[in-house]
Amino acid sequence: MKSKLLSLLCIAAGLLATGASTSAAAAEPRVVTITVNEQMKFDVTAITAAPGEEIKVVLKNSGTMPKLAMGHNWVLLKKGTDANAFTTAAVSAGAATEYIPADQKAAILANTKLIGGGESAEVVFKAPADKGDYTFVCSFPSHFALGMKGTLTVK
Repeated sequence: MKSKLLSLLCIAAGLLATGASTSAAAAEPRVVTITVNEQMKFDVTAITAAPGEEIKVVLKNSGTMPKLAMGHNWVLLKKGTDANAFTTAAVSAGAATEYIPADQKAAILANTKLIGGGESAEVVFKAPADKGDYTFVCSFPSHFALGMKGTLTVK
């Protein structure tokens, strides 16, 4: 009788452990990997998310140039932000700020650090609750103007 009870307890503990690991896995953010290089383009330009969904953007630079010459970042802007004005301000902010203008930080929902060739960076964030389109850009000088941008659509 004791051995049956012990067996049942072991089975119950195993089921609980399996359930706990399943719920922990469900809590992990969805990973979106974006690769960049010297072509000044994101290889992923459209991301769709549910309101409040947790997302991890992993930015990988497959290029070889150092970040001072050809750096890249990923900056998600609040809905309605003028991306052209933001990236113009980023150029004025300079390399010391990694092209993130201090007076524009309120316009940023999420961003990675600036990376050079062979480097990677990541950011975890929750998609906005408000449905719609949100622009993401690279704020390194001229990259947005040359097409280094995309859209996060919350629906």
